[in-house]
Amino acid sequence: DVQLVESGGGSVQTGGSLRLACAASENVSKYYMAWFRQAPGNLREGVAYIDINGYTTYAHSVKDRFTISKDNAKNTLYLQMDSLKPEDTAMYYCAADQLAFGLSNGYCYWGQGTQVTVS
Repeated sequence: DVQLVESGGGSVQTGGSLRLACAASENVSKYYMAWFRQAPGNLREGVAYIDINGYTTYAHSVKDRFTISKDNAKNTLYLQMDSLKPEDTAMYYCAADQLAFGLSNGYCYWGQGTQVTVS
């Protein structure tokens, strides 16, 4: 089973930027991957998705502000977050599967999460 470890979270002011990374224990080229987030009291929601061909999809709330990318050589998934807003505050998780789930919560493999706080 692939292991996923997120990093890069932290506290930032409104309008700032952060880049999250998700290091995988094996080659990510065969995995469909996504970033999710969950704020206290809210359901976990998908924010960005990338398929095995590099096709991307974003939640409406983050479109044009967040960018998902994948470096197959480094076995790492990234989420560049710009123009951050207080409502982006949440625990962010990466997810992977060999099936395509898009922004839905069907993924088999999950990281432990990294906290993002925007104030």
